[in-house]
Amino acid sequence: MENQSQQVDHAVRHFIVERFLYGDQSAPLADEDSLLDKGIIDSTGVLELVAYLQTEFGIEIPDEEIIPDNLDSIAKITRYIQHKQSRVAHAG
Repeated sequence: MENQSQQVDHAVRHFIVERFLYGDQSAPLADEDSLLDKGIIDSTGVLELVAYLQTEFGIEIPDEEIIPDNLDSIAKITRYIQHKQSRVAHAG
């Protein structure tokens, strides 16, 4: 059984591979690989990623949080999503 972190990681990885790598899994994508530095996503791709994350995980991502520290790797995205979800759970 997958824990929440694994579920988030899997969903994000699947979206990135399908949307930006067109399903090509020939080159492995490490959890800490920079999506921007590797040319996987660009500024427009970041906006698509943000829209996906907001819809898929039911969170709001304000403009000031759309930064590489939150969204530049699968590991960073997973940590960010979990942080946002825990804040929502504690607020509700």
